[in-house]
Amino acid sequence: MAQHQSQADKKAWGGVFNETADPRMEKFTESISFDSRLYRHDILGSQAHAKMLAHVGVLTNDECSQIVDGLDAILRDIEAGKFEYRIELEDIHMHIEKALIERIGDVGRKLHTGRSRNDQVSTDFRLWTREAIDVLDARLERLQKAFVDRCDADFDCILPGYTHTQRAQPVLAPHYWLAYCEKYARDRERLADCRKRVNTLSLGAAALAGTSIPIDRFYTAQLLDFERVAANSLDVSSDRDFALEFTFALALIAEHLSVWAEEWIWWSTVEFNFIKLPQKFCTGSSIMPQKVNPDLLELIRGKTGRVIGDLQTLLVLVKGLPLAYNRDLQEDKLPVFDAFDTVSASLELAADVVAQTELNRENIRARLEFGYLDATTFMEYLIKRGVPQRTAHGMVGRLVRLAMDRKIPLAKLPIEEYRAECPEIDETVYEILGVENAVRAFVSYGSTAAEQVRAQVDEWKKRF
Repeated sequence: MAQHQSQADKKAWGGVFNETADPRMEKFTESISFDSRLYRHDILGSQAHAKMLAHVGVLTNDECSQIVDGLDAILRDIEAGKFEYRIELEDIHMHIEKALIERIGDVGRKLHTGRSRNDQVSTDFRLWTREAIDVLDARLERLQKAFVDRCDADFDCILPGYTHTQRAQPVLAPHYWLAYCEKYARDRERLADCRKRVNTLSLGAAALAGTSIPIDRFYTAQLLDFERVAANSLDVSSDRDFALEFTFALALIAEHLSVWAEEWIWWSTVEFNFIKLPQKFCTGSSIMPQKVNPDLLELIRGKTGRVIGDLQTLLVLVKGLPLAYNRDLQEDKLPVFDAFDTVSASLELAADVVAQTELNRENIRARLEFGYLDATTFMEYLIKRGVPQRTAHGMVGRLVRLAMDRKIPLAKLPIEEYRAECPEIDETVYEILGVENAVRAFVSYGSTAAEQVRAQVDEWKKRF
């Protein structure tokens, strides 16, 4: 009996084995090196499980108290750095269970009643993901606020808007800032929607078929604040849809951050000179003493590929797995953890960069009339005078070519040139020519018209 207990103590599943594990096998299969970060979630889930077992009479109230108190003590040791991790114990679940048994004896052996590591790890992972979503949502909101907080001070600044990286139409700076707020709002909506599916209780599905122990999974869900209980034990024991969906949301956040970083990298160049980045978020060159490099933005852009790779890893991981649990799923946490860590750090730094970057207003203003940003507004001026759109497009194109040849803006062309092209044009054309006049001409909802942008800024302030 003592020999049997020794073997069982060494490996929770070791009763049927008569050979000890190869050390290379233990090293290859361990997950404690990365799933140790689930310690709080494992303890929280185990305490809820113990309370449920007491609730249905499988444990006595005293046994439940011993388990809950013992787990609290283990939590304190882990957070104080007094807990030893060992490869032969495989994962965080076995570490905590063994430590509990060492503290409270045979009562600790009762904790695993009515559950498996399959549903246990799924529950831990869902608890962690739910918490991670809340962290990201707060950081996305902080980044949105950084953009909104710029809007009032930058309201008088007009920027060139681009398509195909060519100057297209003028936009107010706050219109630019709120464009990013909209992207991050969709990211937050995706996370909130993902959270609904994350917030499903796995615990009690056991290995794959449920359990003959009369557990109350709905009581456990209530204790852990899960919105629903998984209805099919076979499905939920292997389900990692929530992890893939979460990582997709992370990849899209990273994509949006990369778009912003790319744009501001360009804007910080001598050629653009639209912005001055805070030097605390830049680095220098080891050989060129004059350099102030936007390395932080470049790495945010670069790390996007890493997050996309994490999503690809998960998609390939689960593509051919039969029901139900397979050990392959041990590999699900590393890419999710990596994607979260990468995006979370990027968001934290991005908010500070946005808040502390300066607009080079004089340089922007000095070159604002370059690129004929008022051409589309001029075309719409003709349309409102009855000229068909395609005809107006051709007329404006010819007048732009004339102005380009003379190296002057449209507003400098004499009225005779306009009337020669289109008799419907009169002196009022100069009221819509020039970048500032062009901006004032906008009227549509969602446009860069000052009153529209002001309304949107006010709406964003109300949201916060």
